[in-house]
Order: sequence, then structure tokens, then C-alpha cells
Amino acid sequence: MASVAAFRANCRKVMCIGRNYADHIKELNNQRPKQPFFFLKPPSSMLFPGDGPILHPRGVNMHYEVELGLIMGKTLRDLGPADEKGALDAIESYVLAIDMTARNVQDEAKRKGLPWSIAKGFDTFLPLSNIIPKSRIPNPYDVLLHLSVNGQIRQQDKTDLMLFRIPRQLSDISRVMTLEKGDLVLTGTPKGVGEVKTGDVLKAGIEGIEEANIEVDVKDREGPYEFKET
Repeated sequence: MASVAAFRANCRKVMCIGRNYADHIKELNNQRPKQPFFFLKPPSSMLFPGDGPILHPRGVNMHYEVELGLIMGKTLRDLGPADEKGALDAIESYVLAIDMTARNVQDEAKRKGLPWSIAKGFDTFLPLSNIIPKSRIPNPYDVLLHLSVNGQIRQQDKTDLMLFRIPRQLSDISRVMTLEKGDLVLTGTPKGVGEVKTGDVLKAGIEGIEEANIEVDVKDREGPYEFKET
């Protein structure tokens, strides 16, 4: 299992699978994809335990999305979509993640047909748990994810609801860009996403796994950035 320090130093890219839970697709009025849909978050968005709060940029409608993350343990290129053993063998460990999204920034970019990396890429927009040893998750499709805001449960679903399973996710990514040791793959979020504001406290976890806890508050981000709809 990689240490937090090694993971922080070696993660070169964060790949995110979008629209991988049917009810989440419905709640955002998106179309169900015919194949895995993925995008990138920068490693600079990662927020490790003890690193401080999520920073809320001015003018941003900020949403949470709890996800199971896969930390890659080897180089993976052109994986076959049915290669379950190859996919699971390539995973070194797991991590719980909250993929924060600047929803109004993303919505405006979509309306204009522009890329929406900015909506996913702010500093602190990827809170992470401690690293979870692979032995603690013998079946990645039997994981109950949960997230609460100010003590109220907002997301709670099992990973068996994934539309595209891990071999297909890693296959489609690795056909386009090589996955390298230390890279992080986020596998999608279940229903229940919503807004958080400055002063809120987020808690997330995986049932029965102590290492998978995240507790983080939200504070205002200082600096020049401010989103204004145009």
C-alpha cells in the first residue's frame, strides 16, 4: 500500500468517470452515456486529511459528489474491457474522495460549448480519505458510500449500482492515455449531490472501513477569483 506522502508525490493525473450511476444522471437531467465518459482533475486539487478546509470561491455554487477512488499500482495500456483480473490486479489501493464541482461554472461552460475543467479544478476541490489497503475492499462492487452535510445524510448508495464496471472504465481510459503507477481513478457518484456553503461541514465514509472517513469544513477562498455569469 502506498503511503499518503508517496501518493501525493507520485500522482500525475486524476481521471474521473462521469455519469456512472443512473439516478445521478436523472437528477442532473443528463443523458445516459453509451460508453464511459471521463474527464481530468488536476492533482493540485487534492486535499489530504489534515490539510485544511475546502475553499469556496466567490460566486460559485459548489456541489459535492462522493466517490470510490482507485490508486493504480502499475502501468496500464490498452486493457481489455472484459479483463476483470487485469483490472483489479492493477489497483494498488483505494481511497474515498469527494469530487467538488463549481456547478454554475460548469453549467455556463456547457451552455457555451466550452470546456469545463475550471469547474472541477479549483484548489481543495478533491478532499480525500486516508489510503485504504486493498485487503479492506475485497469486492469493490460491495461498498456502501455515504456523505452527510451538517449531520444530514445526502448520499448513501452501494457501488453495485455502477453502470460501467471497473474493467470497462480502465479499458476505455487506457486506450486513450496510459494509466501510470500512482494515478487516481474516480469511479462516479451516486444520487443525492447538492450544494454546500461556507460554514458547512461534510462527512463521508464507507460503511465498516475506518480508514475511509473524511471530515472537512467549508471556508471562503481569498484571492482575486470571482465567478460572474455572462
